[in-house]
Amino acid sequence: MASTTPPTEPFDPDLAARVRAWVDDDPDPHTAEHLRVLLAHAESDDDPGGLRGPAREELADRFRGTLEFGTAGLRGALGGGPNRMNRAVVIRAAAGLAAYLDERMAELGPGDTGGRYVEGPRVVIGYDARHNSDVFARDTAAVVVAAGGHALLLPEPLPTPVLAFAVRHLGADAGVMVTASHNPPQDNGYKVYLGGRVVTDSGQGAQIVPPYDAAIAAHIAAVPSVASVPRSDDGWTSLGEEVLEAYLTGLRALELPDTAHDLRIVLTPLHGVGGRTAERVLRAAGFQDLHIVAAQALPDPDFPTVAFPNPEEPGAIDLALALADEVDADLVIANDPDADRCAAAVRDPRLGHSDSAGGPLTARASGWRMLHGDEVGALLGDDIGRRLTGSGGVMANSIVSSRLLGRIAAGHGLSHRETLTGFKWIARVDGLVFGYEEALGYCVDPTLVRDKDGLSAALLLAQLAARLKMQDRTLLDMLDHLALRHGLHLTDQLSARFADLDQIPATMARVRQAPPTALAGSPVVEVVDLAEGSEGLPPTDGLRLLAQDGTRVVVRPSGTEPKVKCYLEVIVPVDDDGSGDAVGTARRTARARLDAVRADVAAALGLG
Repeated sequence: MASTTPPTEPFDPDLAARVRAWVDDDPDPHTAEHLRVLLAHAESDDDPGGLRGPAREELADRFRGTLEFGTAGLRGALGGGPNRMNRAVVIRAAAGLAAYLDERMAELGPGDTGGRYVEGPRVVIGYDARHNSDVFARDTAAVVVAAGGHALLLPEPLPTPVLAFAVRHLGADAGVMVTASHNPPQDNGYKVYLGGRVVTDSGQGAQIVPPYDAAIAAHIAAVPSVASVPRSDDGWTSLGEEVLEAYLTGLRALELPDTAHDLRIVLTPLHGVGGRTAERVLRAAGFQDLHIVAAQALPDPDFPTVAFPNPEEPGAIDLALALADEVDADLVIANDPDADRCAAAVRDPRLGHSDSAGGPLTARASGWRMLHGDEVGALLGDDIGRRLTGSGGVMANSIVSSRLLGRIAAGHGLSHRETLTGFKWIARVDGLVFGYEEALGYCVDPTLVRDKDGLSAALLLAQLAARLKMQDRTLLDMLDHLALRHGLHLTDQLSARFADLDQIPATMARVRQAPPTALAGSPVVEVVDLAEGSEGLPPTDGLRLLAQDGTRVVVRPSGTEPKVKCYLEVIVPVDDDGSGDAVGTARRTARARLDAVRADVAAALGLG
């Protein structure tokens, strides 16, 4: 009897040719060999192990496009192919950046350097402890030097804020930080900063924005092959500890003389590169009762104790909370793996009490809760604003962050600005004295670091908690005080994660076509398509809804993850009738309203 098994479709010859061409140009023998193995499986006539189908799918994904260079630089999964992070992609990116800088140098001319600049662009390069970060950093240095530039390589894996500081401190024309921040272990990334002679306004030393990203991307696209990119074997400057020491010296200016240090702190760097630096910062400021989560203290690119190395993710700080319960801590501080973000948790007696039987405790049962990024932003903003009252400075936050900072700024006689999402925008605000975004990013000293900095934020937060403890008060008491003054602002987030990236624009289109007409029963009175620009802001993919009662929802695709994110905020006035529970009453009202808003938005997104 003749076989009824259908013949196997031949593997796409055009894709096979592109894979072979990439392999021939790949400078990394490991990724090249992996691609060869995948191609062999994809082209195989026999498939006893069932590997042909998965290999074809994998190659199709790796070669379906080029990892896009944008305002977030590059970020993606490690592996061979143009749609992955690898040496070939990094070398092309470095060549494009070097060509862009060379073009800018030619446009600017020598200028009045005052002896500060050397001929050719100066690029400072940092890296974290993820897989291949050091390799990508050295490849970048090799390309910059061969292109006639001056590459300055940080001496070891260091936090992103140290690189951001170094761009301004060293007068660099550009900075590159090799990191995937809080992404999963299989990812890596490539952030680009501009400064020196290239950017001289308030954005000097900040991450790139349009049109810089498009100009650099055009130069990257013009690179014909990796083999065509010259690379030096040496010639870059390997920096010593002096940059880190200068950064730490700068942070000493943030120490307040009236701060007591009777505060017990638990600290975790979540297997990232911030642990040693964060400990130095806090101990130098006088915080000696410091407890580090041992299992997460050292850099580890596999992040073995967390499913997702982001302090916002459920379970990420469970070890820190367990240690805090064990040592009876006052404050938990968690940095993300590159330490540009800062999370905090405090004991909240409203959440429960300890298990009297002495058994295992959940964080919630023992009364711990993580502060929302908007709560930390309000605390830091009010703390800084109180010291700068009437100074004429500007506070800023992203359009997806709480509107509370605007009221705090006004209360201290300061100006306020809203920007697009991302510190690349916040850092560019003229006159900035404090900026934050709800995703745990805070800029507490723009003169030092023109970016979010989880280390300086941790220092200011610890000092605030210590001063409040002197008064027999807590950070939660301070939040209640802000609610009494400015109304209770309660925020939350709803995210939809997609395996199929095509579903993200489809979801955004669906919400645009049929946005909710009411939020928690309050009619929607304004729908703003942020893609058309609004209130002087550049266009961005997003939708903002405002209800009659002041409830606000912003829906946008994530810039770093395969998600559509919805940012929810309700505002409830606090009627202080002397009962002592005015804030509690407002909080319960706000929570019920926010839960209803979440349900309305989930329905609009088509979530179950």
